[in-house]
Amino acid sequence: MLSYRHGYHAGNYADVLKHAILLQVLKSMHKKNKPLAYIDTHAGAGGYALTDEFAQKTGEYLEGVAKIWDKDDLPESLQQYIEDVKHFNQGKSELSFYPGSPGFVDMNMRDKDRMVLHELHGTDHALLDEQLGSDKQVRVIKADGLKGLLGAVPPLERRGLVLIDPSYEMKTDYQDVPNAIIKAYKRFSTGVYILWYPVVKRAQTEEMLKMLIGSGIKRQLRIEQAVKADSDEFGMTAAGLWIINPPWQLDETATEMLDYLSPLLNQGGGKITVKWEVGE
Repeated sequence: MLSYRHGYHAGNYADVLKHAILLQVLKSMHKKNKPLAYIDTHAGAGGYALTDEFAQKTGEYLEGVAKIWDKDDLPESLQQYIEDVKHFNQGKSELSFYPGSPGFVDMNMRDKDRMVLHELHGTDHALLDEQLGSDKQVRVIKADGLKGLLGAVPPLERRGLVLIDPSYEMKTDYQDVPNAIIKAYKRFSTGVYILWYPVVKRAQTEEMLKMLIGSGIKRQLRIEQAVKADSDEFGMTAAGLWIINPPWQLDETATEMLDYLSPLLNQGGGKITVKWEVGE
């Protein structure tokens, strides 16, 4: 249950989309000069060395962030993302480190903002706590993030961004995740919820998403990048973000972003999808 380590996958094509969109959502929410709570249910280690055995074993970052690391024609929607990755690498020319979601948020936090980070894996929790635990604006919790989510909403700030990014190691995640989101939404209906999902078996993923579609929750946006055609073979062929209450024009921003990324990251037979699955 706790064997998953994101270090194997840090900086892959799914991370590029997830973190670039996360930053765009933060940017939009920061337009209001009001406090914001960021709640992460599966925070990971906070940052990753791409030179370590995890990243080198899979080399997934080579088909992700490395593809755009040195590009000088990035659309505006990707510029902040690469700037933050370079800042995390301390401005060095070689790509050696990659921030996790809490790392990206930490680089863009205002004094009035707050983070609540859940991580159950012992080693990753210790690394996360070492990196961010001493910050008074950050709370690092060693706990099941789906259960912790219900205790974290509604935040005192009444403005919140929730990232749900499970490993989907357990088959029950495909039911537990939408159920947790639906329960959290009932407590905090004005929050922005970002669910990351993989496509390994398309039918399994779609059954999970149908639970959200049929929940009665309005304003649900799908942003998905497939780098290969759907397949019954082992391995992820696509990854996406399912966003409830997305900021205004995020669909247009995501389309611009994916139009740029797709030719670079497509491994053959892939496609991009930006679609309102549930409207107002």
